[in-house]
Amino acid sequence: MFKKNKNKELGGLGEDIACHYLIRKGYTILQRNMKNSIGEIDVIASIDDVIVFVEVKTRDSVSYGLPFEAINFKKQKKIKNTAILYLKDKGLYDKVFVRFDCVSILGYDDTFRIEHIENIF
Repeated sequence: MFKKNKNKELGGLGEDIACHYLIRKGYTILQRNMKNSIGEIDVIASIDDVIVFVEVKTRDSVSYGLPFEAINFKKQKKIKNTAILYLKDKGLYDKVFVRFDCVSILGYDDTFRIEHIENIF
């Protein structure tokens, strides 16, 4: 139970760091932790008329690999389908350009390494 709470806390911190990072790069944060009947998207942002669906992966060590390596094919499919439903619900499907990014955060205490991978899938 403790590990689950620790992971949730680390994930929330990672999303905060990712949003601040994206804002500094000129992105507008449209929504965080968007959930629908298919799944969840960590961050939905926009830049230059593109809606960007961002998966945030945070790790405090590389024991289980680099953070972005956790986005397997099954996870990619779920994120894409979640995004499609979001766009349809907002009346934006076929009306906007979209992109799928990952913000990968590897950190210890107050030191974090951020890697922003555009068009990850």
